[in-house]
Amino acid sequence: MSSLRFKAVEEAFKKKAVEVSAPSKFTTDYYGKFVFTKSVMAKYLSKDIMKSLENAIEKGMTLDRTIADDVATGMKMWAMELGATHYTHWFQPLTDGTAEKHDSFIDYAGAPGESIVEEFSGKLLAQQEPDASSFPSGGIRSTFEARGYTAWDPSSPAFVVDDTLCIPTIFISYTGEALDMKAPLLKSLNAVNKAATAVCQMFDPNVKRVFSYLGWEQEYFLVDENLYATRPDLMLTGRTLLGHESAKNQQMEDHYFGSVPTRVASYMKDLEFEAYKFGIPLKTRHNEVAPNQFELAPIFGECNLAVDQNLLVMSIMKRVARRHGFRLLLHEKPFAGINGSGKHNNWSLGTDTGVGLLTPGKTPEENLQFITILVNVLMAVYKNNALLKASIMTAQNAHRLGANEAPPAIISAFLGTQITEVLNKLENSTSEEAIVMSGKKQLSLGIAHIPEVLLDNTDRNRTSPFAFTGNRFEFRAVGSSANCSSAMATLNAAVAAQLFEFKAEVDAKMATGELKEKAIFDVIKSYIKASKPIRFDGNGYSDEWKIEAAKRGLDCETSVPEIYKAFTTPESVKMFTETGVLTEKELHARNEVKWETYTKWVQIEARVLGDLSMNHIIPVATRYQSFLLDNVTKIKAAFPVERAEKLGMLDSSLIIEIGERIQNIKNAVDDMVDSRRQINKIDNEFEKAKAYHDKVLPYFDVIRYNADKLELIVDDELWTLPKYRELLFIR
Repeated sequence: MSSLRFKAVEEAFKKKAVEVSAPSKFTTDYYGKFVFTKSVMAKYLSKDIMKSLENAIEKGMTLDRTIADDVATGMKMWAMELGATHYTHWFQPLTDGTAEKHDSFIDYAGAPGESIVEEFSGKLLAQQEPDASSFPSGGIRSTFEARGYTAWDPSSPAFVVDDTLCIPTIFISYTGEALDMKAPLLKSLNAVNKAATAVCQMFDPNVKRVFSYLGWEQEYFLVDENLYATRPDLMLTGRTLLGHESAKNQQMEDHYFGSVPTRVASYMKDLEFEAYKFGIPLKTRHNEVAPNQFELAPIFGECNLAVDQNLLVMSIMKRVARRHGFRLLLHEKPFAGINGSGKHNNWSLGTDTGVGLLTPGKTPEENLQFITILVNVLMAVYKNNALLKASIMTAQNAHRLGANEAPPAIISAFLGTQITEVLNKLENSTSEEAIVMSGKKQLSLGIAHIPEVLLDNTDRNRTSPFAFTGNRFEFRAVGSSANCSSAMATLNAAVAAQLFEFKAEVDAKMATGELKEKAIFDVIKSYIKASKPIRFDGNGYSDEWKIEAAKRGLDCETSVPEIYKAFTTPESVKMFTETGVLTEKELHARNEVKWETYTKWVQIEARVLGDLSMNHIIPVATRYQSFLLDNVTKIKAAFPVERAEKLGMLDSSLIIEIGERIQNIKNAVDDMVDSRRQINKIDNEFEKAKAYHDKVLPYFDVIRYNADKLELIVDDELWTLPKYRELLFIR
């Protein structure tokens, strides 16, 4: 068995970088080649059709279904010129991934069996019918209720992958409930647009629309595919369930931003070339902190498109990795003791007039708007801190949070010294001090240095889950394998609800005759005081912060099944339903899916861990123990017992330790299996998930601890599983 490990190591060392050439000298020559962009549309669609599409995409207007045939014809012509023979509705079910069913363009031209024609109608473009009961629905669709619909999202451009035209869509049930991640995201973008536009018009009547922007930072690991193939845990769960830390890992801090390994550099180039063809503007690439960990990030974009691009790029990353002899790991914590992988979501709002709403302005009026949006975001995060944590929590991400630069499982907001001082000064000032009326009712905040705030004039806090970084908030708690839609839909909905509330409070004060500026200031001042518990600039890893956070009333729950309950509290249901993002039925259904998914993840990992223990660890350890026992027998035969004992040649402590650890592993595996049998009888999804968390997960640590100790004892020649030093340092 061990020969497989050493053969894999040998093959990995032999590999050289794959030669990669750019498709063209200039990126602009092939950028967006496979995307049905507006400039491409103009070549295949009439001006009237283009106008209707632009209104739908840029202004959120309803698209006239009668033009779908013309769009479908143009889209098919373009796709076929790129070699497409099939089409698919590309959607995002409740699995954190994407789904697609490919259909050929061909159909019978007349009588069946005579001749065919290549067709693609507006009906096929606008709507398809995948089996809704075959995807997670949380009880919305039963096995015998199969009907569901995918519906075209014209705001996200179609694209061609290999021979297939991919059409981004939403996925809903026969009865209209959302069964995907995209539909709630689109509704949240509409809600925050309405709410933020109404607030912005208090400052600038010319604002007609507000956009939500997202810039994701995708972290990932690369592992040689030969080594990957000999680690069943990596293959089946995406992480190493066993494995002692390497003597050298990231403690020397020599990998971060270091020279990119040659094979990896070739992979990165190839990946960028592929991404550019799909209009994904990858901007940054570098080594991350942990060995064999890397990161890429694009130029920021509109939220819906950015989410689609991230899902597409994750698929491209996996495919390109195989070409270079790697396997891509997107699990949030594939290796214990070193950095896990996140997907920092850099979120901001901007107007159609070109103003960044989280960017400090150059005039007092602009800065009042900036402070207004900033403080309302803080209020939204404060009120919904448990919900935001639930939006990013998974069985995988739970392993990452709280260590190695990952934010803790307590949501707080970091502002930095300067912005904190501004808010403190406003909190302690009076309206007369802050608002000076003269001439044309000019506003003065009485804080001279706000217009001079620089984008980099705030420090960073690597332990903050929600950090202000100059012109945006960085939601750092999102996991690397996640669909950003969950976090972004929740955040946008929460901010929208808060802005609606703010506008109502200001309007109520103005209705009593209070000046607009004073009304805004008074409400903002009350929000600064109310949201103060969410602001924390210190060490999020400290035990003191956990105690302090609890005192502040922040959610400190660490049990994943319990955390999900935040979605269905009365406050969350009210927020989601009033903003029109999710109904109460949809929220309860999604929690059922989350609990079931959590249970399945732990089930799979428990089975894999049991198999590794019984089929790899115990047999190898027993073999080595037998070797030691045989050695003792031979020593007794060759030397006088007294002399052998005096020289320590008959020391049996190692043999005893191996036996004890083998027994500890076997006992834990047996108990874990028994526990699973009992838990699997539970019908309630929450109770089952909670039982897996409380009664099965603890065995993982016991088994791993003993197996990792055996790894240090057993002869390296016998050990069958590639070790951390091989997985992390062979590049």
